[in-house]
Amino acid sequence: MKSVEKVFRHAPLSKYSLKQRLTIHLADRLFYALIAFVGKTTHFEVEGAEHLQAIEQEGKTPIYAFWHNRIFLLTYYFRHRKIVVMTSQSFDGEYIARFIQRFGYGAVRGSSTRGGIGALAEMIRLMKKGLPMAFTIDGPKGPKYVAKMGACLLAKKTGNPILPVSIEAEKFWEVGSWDSLQIPKPFGRARLFFGSPIYVSADADEVELENKRLELQKILDYLVELGTKWRLEISSEGGSHGAERKYGNKNSLEL
Repeated sequence: MKSVEKVFRHAPLSKYSLKQRLTIHLADRLFYALIAFVGKTTHFEVEGAEHLQAIEQEGKTPIYAFWHNRIFLLTYYFRHRKIVVMTSQSFDGEYIARFIQRFGYGAVRGSSTRGGIGALAEMIRLMKKGLPMAFTIDGPKGPKYVAKMGACLLAKKTGNPILPVSIEAEKFWEVGSWDSLQIPKPFGRARLFFGSPIYVSADADEVELENKRLELQKILDYLVELGTKWRLEISSEGGSHGAERKYGNKNSLEL
């Protein structure tokens, strides 16, 4: 069990300089406090919870898959469920790993660009011990809203289903990053959407894997559409301004 517990503990910072260590500690606590504050003041609604329940009733473990720019509120909502995520081996990945571990997540180091194969092997091992996994499926650097293959490969190797997830905040700021990261405004509403589970056979070839990736893409796109429709509806009903872009783009409500 020590090898399992390791992913839930902070890694040593001995390889970093004093300045870097201080920055990591500061960023860790700052992001944790910010997400906790916004999460505690958000009213969550859920649509499609029966999909998660069906997986659990079947005795399977979910592989959560969602877009990178929805990570803020999802981090809070799924806290303390022993979910393991892949974080990069970079300097930024270190403080990210630390604040998500404060929320009860496990962190496996690697990404699609560095250390991905080893990280995927570790995720397979941990899933076989009953731990759920999660992927920011277009991360770590995009392209935005383009699903990658990691979750499909994990589903093939473990027999566990992919569970597409999206969340829509009533009002949010949008950061000028590659993924247009959404920072929800506090004291608002948010709706979580679960899609239909996706199963990948153990003998899936490249064609089937690609078809499953496209299926995941299609479901996530649809969940975003559902969220946008919900947000615009409550915006018109309540007279709020909905989502607001940081730079005041007149097309800020379009995805």
